[in-house]
Amino acid sequence: MRSESLLHVAVGVIRGGDGKILITERAKHVHQGGLWEFPGGKVESGESVQDALRRELLEEIGISVEASAPLIKIKHDYGDRHVLLDVWNVTAFSGDAKPCEGQAMRWVVPDRLETFSFPAANRPIIKAARLPACYAILEGRSVEEVLNNCQTILQGGVRLMQLRVKSLPVDDLQQVVAEVLGECRRQGATLLINSDLPVVGVRADGIHLSSKGLLACEARPDGYAWVAASCHNLAELRHAEQLGVDFAVLAPVQTTATHPEAVPLGWAGLTALLEQVNLPVFALGGLAVDDVDKALAAGAQGLAGISAFLR
Repeated sequence: MRSESLLHVAVGVIRGGDGKILITERAKHVHQGGLWEFPGGKVESGESVQDALRRELLEEIGISVEASAPLIKIKHDYGDRHVLLDVWNVTAFSGDAKPCEGQAMRWVVPDRLETFSFPAANRPIIKAARLPACYAILEGRSVEEVLNNCQTILQGGVRLMQLRVKSLPVDDLQQVVAEVLGECRRQGATLLINSDLPVVGVRADGIHLSSKGLLACEARPDGYAWVAASCHNLAELRHAEQLGVDFAVLAPVQTTATHPEAVPLGWAGLTALLEQVNLPVFALGGLAVDDVDKALAAGAQGLAGISAFLR
């Protein structure tokens, strides 16, 4: 797809104080008419994406954007046109949202977004809009350490977690899974279980495919609300996208003490890979919590980490 053929569109994911997200209905006579969308519009020649977003949201729904952060970029070929959706989280705005162009408008709980009919290009945006900016990977060398780490992560406000303890005996692992899942349920957190763990009879909120598990899959695993995957290169990212996973983790971004032999992507390398897939991706490897803004600016969904959320 040639970049000059793209219709560049600025899109806003707008959240109200109650956490609901604003969606509007496309006019019946326009491309993809009658479907729901996140509001926004075309970036004019010589205009920055943020300026276009401010202009379009003021014209369409009467709000003034005061703060925004990049969420995801989506390239999609509809056959009759190619689009680049440049999507931003609108984190602060003034004014009361209203349908200035007579369009239908609704505030929707994030988990209900998938019940509405959106254009195909919007599907990864729905996933990104439902995900936070932090994804903790829970590990530990004993039952006590795992449970303590779990409490530290949850007390830090993280509400998306992967259980990846691989050194515990199976009997201890079963106990840990049950206790961690119970604590996540009590605190409203989402828990994914790493696919390499020999866990039996426990149903968490999702599964996280290791890179080995990812490459062994020919279809998205059934029965999970969330499916994620670990990736290290473009081939793995594209396979994850083809399977229809909800999000991926890409590593290493920086040099890590645990895998010093791995060549880091760097921020530029991370961006270059993310621009080739339509998938929410968390940056992982040698990063601290303070790096979350760098991850967002590089095009990532946010930051994944093990020790980062324990400090």
